[in-house]
Amino acid sequence: MADVLLDIRNLRIEATSYPPGEPPRDVVLVDDVSVAVEKGRVLGLIGESGAGKSTIGLSAMSYGRGGVRLTGGQILLNGREIRTAGMRELRSLRGHEVTYVAQSAAAAFNPAKQLMEQVIETSLSHGLMPRAEAEARAVDLFRQLGLPDPENIGKRYPHQVSGGQLQRVMTAMALCPKPDLVIFDEPTTALDVTTQIDVLAAIKRAIHETGVAALYITHDLAVVAQVADDIMVLRHGKMVEYGTTEQIITRPSEEYTRALVSVRGIEHAEKDPSVEPVLRVQNVTARYKGTNFDVLKNVSVDLPPGQTLAIVGESGSGKSTLARAITGLLPPSQGRITFAGRELSRELKARSKDDLREVQMIYQMADVAMNPRQTVGTIIGRPLEFYFGMSGEQKRVRIQELLDQIEMGRGFIDRYPAELSGGQKQRVCIARALAAKPKLIICDEVTSALDPLVADGILKLLLNLQAAEGVAYLFITHDIATVRAIADRIAVMFKGQVVRYGPKSQVLAPPFDDYTDLLLSSVPEMELGWLEQVLEHRKMESAGN
Repeated sequence: MADVLLDIRNLRIEATSYPPGEPPRDVVLVDDVSVAVEKGRVLGLIGESGAGKSTIGLSAMSYGRGGVRLTGGQILLNGREIRTAGMRELRSLRGHEVTYVAQSAAAAFNPAKQLMEQVIETSLSHGLMPRAEAEARAVDLFRQLGLPDPENIGKRYPHQVSGGQLQRVMTAMALCPKPDLVIFDEPTTALDVTTQIDVLAAIKRAIHETGVAALYITHDLAVVAQVADDIMVLRHGKMVEYGTTEQIITRPSEEYTRALVSVRGIEHAEKDPSVEPVLRVQNVTARYKGTNFDVLKNVSVDLPPGQTLAIVGESGSGKSTLARAITGLLPPSQGRITFAGRELSRELKARSKDDLREVQMIYQMADVAMNPRQTVGTIIGRPLEFYFGMSGEQKRVRIQELLDQIEMGRGFIDRYPAELSGGQKQRVCIARALAAKPKLIICDEVTSALDPLVADGILKLLLNLQAAEGVAYLFITHDIATVRAIADRIAVMFKGQVVRYGPKSQVLAPPFDDYTDLLLSSVPEMELGWLEQVLEHRKMESAGN
């Protein structure tokens, strides 16, 4: 055990819960978890939301956020106990021996300071090296991480680089102090697949070249399979399974792990493409007020009733902007949008009550789409009051029917959003949309913030509801696995234009245009060595050009 850098033994972590209308109570977040990380190795922590992944990761710095308390066990870093260490000792190791890469780099950077100042800040504050040496190391890390113009990118501000570049700058910030251990907390979850693969490759290369040990926290087993040497599977704060990456991926022993490995096994038969569309977007061009460039350029798509059109592409491709144009939030400058045989007014305020009712929207972040002070019954009941004038017992019966439809049951009617899981919140948002009896629901990245098993359940629910209600879905996503599972037809967007469009069987079949090929080849596969194969393939293609 001489090479063990981090040795966590029988860890117990608790917090105080404050349920609405009830007295506070202590809850156990992590229960009797033990893990050892050797120098130069990467341990993946995987599991659904609430499994304890990030809580365990942060315990490696003897830190608990939001009132979390480390109440039992030992945390040995470089052979010394840090769980009971004083603040002076903890300050000396945080940002030096142990560093942290957060999920959202955009929220972690100071927008008023240049990138270089932030990257070298901890190295200077800990007195680890002079400024010139820290800046030279930062430039070297920028180069290792594949950032453009490594000598000068540090002079930029956070808003002047892309999301993927900022995530790599944050990785450089974590590596600059020459730490023994880096905690990567969902570092690629918020990124498009094309950006994710570049960041993933950069992180893996940097880990290998610096020899640092790492905890890699994620809910995506296909991603962690590309960077981790070992994997611990967690659920409800307890360890489910622990082994080498090869064993976990190819020979999982526990039922829950097997479910994670085989997730997204939905088979959706493509429907007849010749049906008259319920939604027709014709040559739509649009730009945001105050800008001089078009964000949508001559976009045309059709969506038949009871079918699903997936709009795919990276951030900035125009996916959500198209949804805004359809809903009237962004009036097109050219083109027309017809729905259920009638042309829709360009602006939302000019649309009829039926126009509003028949086109509903489900958002990516259920947390911000619901009023935390309203019960589930009130949230679902609002469309029933607004569109149908329902009240009293009639409304309550309909709410109960909708809760049954989303497979939650009527016991949830008086609960608040804070008492629901992420998947349950998204189901409530689906029920709210269904309450209006729409013909079209626009689903804007509705599963991207969810764990794979929870997302799988949401997709199955949406398909079942579509079969029962005949509702059409416009499904905006950058997740190709979701597209394969749910779509009847696909529109691939790039820089505001549709570059590939048609039935799923045609769009996902070769020959591909360059962008669609890049998009499809960037989806992580659940196999060892996949990342290296993709990078080698791209290298050969680049050399051939």
